[in-house]
Amino acid sequence: MSAALKLPRTDMTDAEWHTRCELAALYHVVELLGWTDLINTHMSARIPDEPNTFLINNYGEMFDEITASSLVKMDMEGRVYSDGGKFNNAGFTIHSGVYKARPDAACVMHTHTRAGAGVSLLTKGLRPISQDALQVYDDIAYHDYGVPASAEECEALGRTCKNGTHVVLMNHGLLTLGPSVHGAFYRMYCLERACELELIARQLNAAVAPIDDYVIGKAAERMRKRRDTPEYGRAEWQGLVRKVDRQGADYRR
Repeated sequence: MSAALKLPRTDMTDAEWHTRCELAALYHVVELLGWTDLINTHMSARIPDEPNTFLINNYGEMFDEITASSLVKMDMEGRVYSDGGKFNNAGFTIHSGVYKARPDAACVMHTHTRAGAGVSLLTKGLRPISQDALQVYDDIAYHDYGVPASAEECEALGRTCKNGTHVVLMNHGLLTLGPSVHGAFYRMYCLERACELELIARQLNAAVAPIDDYVIGKAAERMRKRRDTPEYGRAEWQGLVRKVDRQGADYRR
């Protein structure tokens, strides 16, 4: 059981309340790691016993203000099932597009970090030049910049996400999806690290030490097996939730 969970609420299913606590914790972890862009990025989680619905942030709240109860519940058609609250139209486009195309996705993360946005300016900018890059290189998809908040972009992003769970949104930022909150989070952590090192390497004005193709291939095999396990990223996630808790974040309400 995740470190983010709490006893269920009586006015909703256990599954929804547990998912709310997990997703609220994720926003506080993103705040802790400095991955925020004021209020302008978004993470979501599908409700397990209502697969046509998902939770997303109440647009306007800073990430350290988000609580389990303040999250907005909506469906794939844009209908809202929460009292009050607003959602980001571009966020709805992105998250609904992924969930429609990937029934296996339980959580989607989207960020505008400097490293991620920087790599998004480069055509297929990530190279297999670091240990961190090898964590994600076999599973990267690149998505061309489209018209935000449009039906066409929703469908196009869904098609792209069928090609990988680590996505570079060209000229924009990063996106990851996973079968759990901790799975999506750890994918984003590895992708962010790979982007940071890629940008550092490009500023060094020196040749990059190559990694042998055989090693790259073996790393891909290993990572595919690791990502297929439900434990992928769980320990790292639980450690960060404990850290958020120690800092006094009150998101389980």
